[in-house]
Formats: sequence, C-alpha cells, structure tokens
Amino acid sequence: MNEWMNHPAMETLDPVKLELIKAAAAQTKGKTGNSMATVMMALISSAKKNNISFSQEEMTLILDILKDGKSKEEQDQIDSMVTMVTSMMKTHGQQK
Repeated sequence: MNEWMNHPAMETLDPVKLELIKAAAAQTKGKTGNSMATVMMALISSAKKNNISFSQEEMTLILDILKDGKSKEEQDQIDSMVTMVTSMMKTHGQQK
C-alpha cells in the first residue's frame, strides 16, 4: 500500500513537503473519496501557512498517493473533489 514512498520523486522532494504529504497520506488512510476534501484543504492550508507551494508534478504525486488502494469509484470521487477544491481555491484567491 505504501509503494509511493519508493517513488523516485520522493528522493528529491523538499523534506518539509514530504512531511506534509506523509501526514496527508496518514490522515486519508481508510477514508472514502468524499471525506478527503477536509484533508486536502488542511494540506493546502498548512502548506500556505509555511509559504510552501506544490508544483503540478508534486500535486499529481499527492493525488496518486491519495488514490492508492482505492476503488475506481473512489478514485473518481477524489478527482471530482480535487476539481471542486481547486475551483474553490481559485475563487477564494481572487477575492483577496
């Protein structure tokens, strides 16, 4: 289940980002796609508080981690949730 820890991208990832990703992975264990929105929002908020931003490649890696071991339906829910969160973050950012 934790094959993602052996992903080549993990070797070059900033240690602070790696810890955030590990925390998100631990918090999503056993949760369904619909209940992951809170974890994603917490990951994004925590990163922003520490002036950390994730590249597109890093975000893809995070999503792959969140989807690890999930059914196709749950993976689709995660994709839908990510679209919703991304949209909300863009709208929230424009309001500032």
